[in-house]
Amino acid sequence: MESFLLKNVTKYNKLVEKLRKPQPLVSTGEAGPNMIVGARIRPLSADESFPSAIFPRSDQKTVLDIHDLYNHPKGMPVLKSSTYQVDRLFKMDSTTEEVYEQLVAGLVPFAWNGGIGTLFAYGQTGSGKTFTVSGLEELVAGTLMDGSLKGERQIYMTIVDLAGNSAFDLLNERTPISILEDAFGETQLEGAAEYQVSDKENMKKLIERANSFRQTASTFRNDASSRSHAVCRIRIRDPAGNSDGLLYMIDLAGSESARDTTMHRPDRMRETREINKSLSVLKDCIRIKAEADAIASSGKQKKMPYVPSRQSDLTRVLKHVFDPTHTRACKTVVIACVNPSLADVGSSKNTLRFAETLRVLVPATGKTKLDPMAPMTWTNAHLKGWIKENSGSPPILSNILAPEESGSQLLHLSNTDFDFRCLQCPGVTPEQALAFRSKLWQMHIDSQRTGMSGKKAVESNPGVSSREMDPIHSSLPFKDRLRSGMVVRYTMPLELEGDSGLLEDQKLAVLLSPTGVSDEEQFLCAVFIPGQKRDGYELRLWKQVVISVGSMTAEVHMEYDTASRLYYISV
Repeated sequence: MESFLLKNVTKYNKLVEKLRKPQPLVSTGEAGPNMIVGARIRPLSADESFPSAIFPRSDQKTVLDIHDLYNHPKGMPVLKSSTYQVDRLFKMDSTTEEVYEQLVAGLVPFAWNGGIGTLFAYGQTGSGKTFTVSGLEELVAGTLMDGSLKGERQIYMTIVDLAGNSAFDLLNERTPISILEDAFGETQLEGAAEYQVSDKENMKKLIERANSFRQTASTFRNDASSRSHAVCRIRIRDPAGNSDGLLYMIDLAGSESARDTTMHRPDRMRETREINKSLSVLKDCIRIKAEADAIASSGKQKKMPYVPSRQSDLTRVLKHVFDPTHTRACKTVVIACVNPSLADVGSSKNTLRFAETLRVLVPATGKTKLDPMAPMTWTNAHLKGWIKENSGSPPILSNILAPEESGSQLLHLSNTDFDFRCLQCPGVTPEQALAFRSKLWQMHIDSQRTGMSGKKAVESNPGVSSREMDPIHSSLPFKDRLRSGMVVRYTMPLELEGDSGLLEDQKLAVLLSPTGVSDEEQFLCAVFIPGQKRDGYELRLWKQVVISVGSMTAEVHMEYDTASRLYYISV
C-alpha cells in the first residue's frame, strides 16, 4: 500500500488542489458542560516521505477534512474524502500551552475545589500522545504550585501503569500492585505509593521518574511505542474542609490497526489485542456517561444507562468517573492525537471516529432568535462583543473567558472555571471576576423574568427570585416592606438558634410568615445552607427558626438556578 502511495504522491497533490470548496458541516447541538473532545494534529517530521492528508478548515475552526488515495480496481487512483468535527481543534503549529489553556486549565481549579477532573490522550502509536501529556503535566504542576488558586491544599501524587491484566507502581520501580474494590464499592490501588509534593520541581521529578519505568516496545509504526496505560492521579487535599479533589491525567497505550500487527510476534499481537479491548471498553464507558449527563441535563425522567466499567482494569480504576449516579461532580477532556501523514490515514480516521462518538451533544431547542438581552441566545461573536463592552477596567479578555463558547455554554460553566479564566487576564481581581459573573447572571435571570409580551415571568414561575418586583416598594428601607418570600441576612446567638454551622455573615433565611405571638415583631423563617457548588445555597424549608426584625441586618437578593437546583446571591 505504501508503495502505491509513494508512486502517486504527485497525482494525489493535484487531485487535492482540484477539490471544490467543501460544504459546511451543520452541528445539531452544543457540547455539554462536562465533556469536551479535542483533536491535536502533530507536525510532519522532516524524514517523512508522504504529504499531509489532514486539512483543517479555515472557516470552521473545529472541522477538518481527510483526503485519502484509493487504489481503484481499474488502475486509476481515486480521491476519497471524509469530514470530522470536534469541540476543539489544534493544528500542526499549535503549542502544548494552547492545548492547556483551551482544554485543561479549567480542570485544575475544578479539582482544587473538590471535583473530579479527568484527561485522556488517545491515538495511534507515534501520534504524539506522550509528548502532549508530559507537557500538560508540567503545566498542571505550575498552576498547582504558583499560588494562583485560593486556599491551602496538600498535593499527593500516584502514578501507575496498566499493562494487560497487570498493574504496576511507576513511582516504586514497577512494583506490582492490586486493583481491588473496598466494602463501599470504591476502587483502591492496593500497594501503590502516594507521594506528597510541595513544589513544581519535586512534581516534575516524580513525573520523569515514572516515565523512565514506563513499558515501551518497538512496533511497526514506532520504535518506542507505549504498550501500557499510564495513569497519573493527583489528589488535592483540603484540610479545612476535610475533603479531596482528584485530577487524573492518562496517557493511553498507542492503538494499532490489525494490518500493522501482521509482522509482530505472537506475544506482541496478544498485547495489542488487550490494548485495543481496553480502549474499546473505555470508549463505551465515556460515551455512555456522556449520554447519561445529557439525559440528566434534559430534565426528562429516563432510566440511566448501564456503564460497563468492570470490563477492564483501566475503567475499574476510573469507575467513579463513569458512574452516572455518583454524587460528585466530574468533568472529562479527551484529546485525540492524530498523525497527518497520508500513510496513516486509516488510523487517523479510526481515531477521529472514536472522538466523534464521544461528542454527545445537548440537543438544540429549535432555532433561537438572537436577543441582545438574553445571554442564552448569544453566539460566540455576540458574547465576545458583550464581554468587551461590559467587563470594566482592566478588561476581561474575551478570547480567554470565552474562546469558543456560546452564551449558553458560558452560563453552564462552573463558577470556579469562570473565575479562573477571568483571573488569567492581567490585573483582574477576584472581586471584579465575581461582579462580572453576577452581572452576566443578572441579565440571564432578567431575560427569563421578562417575556416577549412584557409580563413578569415571576407570575408564571414563582420562586425564581426573591427580588422586590414593584419599583416603588423597592426604594423603601427593607424593614418597612417585609413580606413572605423576602430573603434577609440575620444575626442570632447560637444558644437561641442552635448551631447551624454557618459563620455570622453567612446566615441567610427566607421569611415565611409573621408569628404574632410576641410584642416584638417576629417572623417564622426557613434557613439557607451552603450547597455543593461554590457560592450556591440550598433552601431547607424544614429547618425553621423564629427571627426578630431587630436581628435582621440586610435584604439579600437570591436567584434560583434550575440547572444546579441551587440559589445564588445576585447583585
